[in-house]
Amino acid sequence: MTALHDTLRRHVDDGSLPGVVGLVARGDEVEAVAVGHTDTGRTVPLERDSLFRLASVTKPVTAAALLMLVDEGLVGLDDPVSRWLPELAAPMVVRTPASPVDDLVPVERPITVEHVLSSRCGWGFPSDFSLPAVAPLFELQRGGFAPHAVPAMDELLAEFAKVPLLHQPGESWLYNTSSDLQGALIARATGQSLPDFLAERIFEPLDMKDTGFSVPERDLHRLPTAYQPDPDGTLKVAETFNDGWDRLPAFPSGAGGLVSTADDYLAFARMLLAGGEAAGEGGGRRLLSPESVARMTSDQLTPAQRESSPLFLEGQGWGYGGSVDIDRTEPWHVPGRYGWVGGTGTAAHLVPATGKVTVLLTQVAMTGPTPPAVVRDFWRVTA
Repeated sequence: MTALHDTLRRHVDDGSLPGVVGLVARGDEVEAVAVGHTDTGRTVPLERDSLFRLASVTKPVTAAALLMLVDEGLVGLDDPVSRWLPELAAPMVVRTPASPVDDLVPVERPITVEHVLSSRCGWGFPSDFSLPAVAPLFELQRGGFAPHAVPAMDELLAEFAKVPLLHQPGESWLYNTSSDLQGALIARATGQSLPDFLAERIFEPLDMKDTGFSVPERDLHRLPTAYQPDPDGTLKVAETFNDGWDRLPAFPSGAGGLVSTADDYLAFARMLLAGGEAAGEGGGRRLLSPESVARMTSDQLTPAQRESSPLFLEGQGWGYGGSVDIDRTEPWHVPGRYGWVGGTGTAAHLVPATGKVTVLLTQVAMTGPTPPAVVRDFWRVTA
């Protein structure tokens, strides 16, 4: 048994996880380990090709898709998003982040495509969840990991227009919401649904045959049960996370709606490592320009913007759709390392300097933005 296997096995044996898949690729060498079962009843062994709800590990895929439209000239980084999302043309902004939701000032500049790509559009979650303007945003994005709890795109955008921005566009990094707006922007700009666009432009060229916003009935047995830990560590079935994956949601979330496998995500990461070009059977087909990949995987924030988001970023940077390591604060941090974690217990990163990819998939929900012990131990053993 390898160190990776032993590390993951410890977390299954101590009862914190029913099962976990871990993958590390260094060039053509790939080690993939599946440990445990799909549920706490230990009825079905977890497999390397088991399906997982990615949650926020969806975000890099959505950002890459929007950058394809930038490469094609269909949208420009400095274009106002209101060209395609007119509902967002004139939002109001709370006077200060701590102001009540009725103490508003006009927006000083349009929200641009770049603001949405870099998570600086003005909507999103700060490190301080008690701020008054966060409450209506929580209510609006009430779906969490439940795919059918959010209304269709047009209705959702109309509701967004009623929620004040927490910051002026471009001023501050805020979590999550921008990725959902990226998905809406892709749909409006192309005239295709987000699932159709991603399938045609990313999943099919990369042979990501098990990735999408729903799971065919024939494959539902490959989808593990999702759990939430109680404060004492006991795992309880997360009912809302488990329902409805057999059909497309009304609003496919670009922030967290995908289901995938470790090997499918490896294919996506390798495309980024290759500067936007497909490898394997799709080899030679360019999905993204090297310039867009470089922007996507480079820190886009100012020092002040990084420092204002310690809960999520932990001192690191943010590119488009994922974090970018800038400091070696932990053994696994490598400058330029790009990727993100998902609230369902997932993580995926790539290191352009070394060509390494790491993917960790569980279905035990995180209890907060800080990655749990299994994620950090996985990063440590694969560093």
